Amino acid sequence: MQPSSLAIEVGQHRFTARLEWDRAPETCRRFCALLPFQNKVIHSRWSGEAVWIPLGDFDTGLGSENHTAHPSRGDVLLYPGGFSETEILFAYGSSCFASKMGMLAGNHFLTVTEGMESLEEMGRKVLWDGAQEIAFRAS
Repeated sequence: MQPSSLAIEVGQHRFTARLEWDRAPETCRRFCALLPFQNKVIHSRWSGEAVWIPLGDFDTGLGSENHTAHPSRGDVLLYPGGFSETEILFAYGSSCFASKMGMLAGNHFLTVTEGMESLEEMGRKVLWDGAQEIAFRAS
């Protein structure tokens, strides 16, 4: 059974996010196969108000779907690699997805539906205090 949403924990912050099955089914399928997923999140270097999980040369086996370079607050993107390393970007405010190689477009596969009021505080925590634990679980 496919989950319809995921619980996301970043340090002390809790969010619920809707999986975008209709728009990014392969990205959702591939990410759900990795659950539960834990890592560290750091502040983005080039993308504005966003945090990211660098995944290096991890091969997702994905192409582009429902991709954007301009995520909205609460959008989570998976960049499957190519011009830059594979990564997950979590926008907490105004963001334009980029890397040292230039503009990127990631697969928008999750949208925060609960906890929006904590996004900015979460982003500031990562910016000023450094890497934080992040976990994604089926909810």
